[in-house]
Amino acid sequence: MPADCFRHEALGVVFQVRDKRLEVLLWQRAEPPFEGAWALPGGTLRADERLGASASRHLAAKVDIPEIAHLEQLETRSDPARDPRERVLATAYLALVAPESRPRLPADTAWHPVDQLPDCAFDHASIIGSARERLRAKLSYTNIGFAIAPETFTISRLRDTYAAALGHPVSATNLQRILTRRGVIEPTADVSRPASNGGRPATVYRFAVRELVITNPFAAFRPGAVS
Repeated sequence: MPADCFRHEALGVVFQVRDKRLEVLLWQRAEPPFEGAWALPGGTLRADERLGASASRHLAAKVDIPEIAHLEQLETRSDPARDPRERVLATAYLALVAPESRPRLPADTAWHPVDQLPDCAFDHASIIGSARERLRAKLSYTNIGFAIAPETFTISRLRDTYAAALGHPVSATNLQRILTRRGVIEPTADVSRPASNGGRPATVYRFAVRELVITNPFAAFRPGAVS
């Protein structure tokens, strides 16, 4: 490859809320550099494909994810020293998977809590951090929660989902008020099963739209007391 030409790779930052934690999908490298470290799924961009198609192709080759609820371009990394072998540009994509999805994983691939990352290869830990910041920001001004929440849910379940993604406690009362006022969520005709302690059944909600829309460009969720 000529000295002024660089390999370009597409990476996928796949997030899923699992057991009230935001987790990321990583695979363990078996060869140098960073042998034994964990990396984002991805690979080289072909000359005849777009970046988004490349990211989707590499994800499909690495793990069987039935459906990605949301996929968007995150950022491009161009540090000449990010790969010790040669100069490699990397464009990362944020991919969100619904909690009901349980993709089949190969032996070298696993989910890891974003707050407790293992040793990561290259600059992948930093890219994961950027992806989480993007998700946090979009939770405040879009309806992107539809991509990480169940299709239907109680407000307490949605609170746990938002808290996992944001990384801080969320008030269920405030969450319901804000998202209802913005038209992000709407009640269904269903109610949850009565609680074991005899409490009243809770209303079941759903997202009004299951594709990304801006709901309030000036809003921001901030840490607050647990409801």
